Amino acid sequence: MRAALDTSALYTTRAGIARHIRGLFAGLRLLTRKDQEFIEFAWKVTNLEYHQPQRAFKTIYRELIWAKLLAPGKLRKLKIDLLHSPGAVLISPPRTIRHVATLHDLAVLRYPERFRPWHRWSSKRQFLRVLAADRVICISRFTAEEAMRLIGLPAARIEVIYNGCDFHREETTGKEQKPSFDLPGEFFLFVGMLDPGKNLSLLRDVYHSAAERNVRLPPLLIVGARWVGVANEGAPPEDWCYLGHQPDEILLYLYRRALALVFPSKYEGFGLPVAEAMAAGCPVVCSPVSSLPEVGGEAVCFSEMDPEAYLTSMQRLCRDSTWRSDLIQRGFEQSRKFSWKTCAAATLSVYREVLKT
Repeated sequence: MRAALDTSALYTTRAGIARHIRGLFAGLRLLTRKDQEFIEFAWKVTNLEYHQPQRAFKTIYRELIWAKLLAPGKLRKLKIDLLHSPGAVLISPPRTIRHVATLHDLAVLRYPERFRPWHRWSSKRQFLRVLAADRVICISRFTAEEAMRLIGLPAARIEVIYNGCDFHREETTGKEQKPSFDLPGEFFLFVGMLDPGKNLSLLRDVYHSAAERNVRLPPLLIVGARWVGVANEGAPPEDWCYLGHQPDEILLYLYRRALALVFPSKYEGFGLPVAEAMAAGCPVVCSPVSSLPEVGGEAVCFSEMDPEAYLTSMQRLCRDSTWRSDLIQRGFEQSRKFSWKTCAAATLSVYREVLKT
């Protein structure tokens, strides 16, 4: 077996899709045998900045020139048996090459107002390629159900394979790094791409409500790229600290010391920060929406999508150490369901099945 993985997302985003690709590739390498080879296949030009028109020009070249016109021929020259698109589904491979696609979510159909016109147009073309793939991996049962309902993907071609996560205790000994910036004695943590769907505006309402009542909440530390994505929601409270993108070693340090991850996202195909926090021993407060009940199970504090509910949960975490310890232990157990090695083994089984048919 000679399989190519389209790793284009590693050069275009720091979001969960990039973490998925790195974790999957690492897991597959652990399973490599003499009769199988996994090749990184991408236009390896970084496009992480959001300056225009440079980003637009690179995106147009990647999607309309490289992926559409150049990539199919290169796959043939490399004598690839199977193409896996674990991120954006950009390539329609030649008919002689089998195709597996991973579908992370259908947010662009559920919340089109959150996306630029180009992204909406590009996503429609990608869904057509998903429908043409030999097999589609969905990262949660929630995403699988959305795919069947919203784009008519047949259940017979779907395989649900959960993401792994990177911060299990037995895998991170000695890997955390103390940041160079000062940390408050106690703090809550938010991790994620900063766009309106992540719902930081709800946490802003929580902190404003607490201030009006003279209720002290520990500061909120925010790890995530693109503050501009939520800049029009108003000035952040004074006790918020925006840290931007942070390396995993520092992120692990923060997870292990936060009172909790507060994650009021409106929609997730999986919710990697929830799994990562549980694995690192950090309690989680989130809402019972989309895939989050599936990922969090009975190990997280589910709060209704309401500032009052979040304030109540956050106050309890500040004062109830027994409950917090219980959430941590439950989180360790729940996070064991999410392993990149398990994800890779299940993905490899899909490759083999597809190549047999």
